[in-house]
Amino acid sequence: MQNLRTRRRRHDRPHPRHHDERGDVPGWVLITIMTISIGVALWGIAQPQLVGILQSALNSVK
Repeated sequence: MQNLRTRRRRHDRPHPRHHDERGDVPGWVLITIMTISIGVALWGIAQPQLVGILQSALNSVK
């Protein structure tokens, strides 16, 4: 009888993984927005240099 009670108590407890399935949605949204912002800012600053590097690399292949 004791074994049956112990099994029921273990079975009734939720698994710890079930609580964390959804994750931190606002955090991921913030990280995504910040990453896009940094990428746009870096592209705006470095665009002429990157285009120049790409053009010289393509010209050297020809």
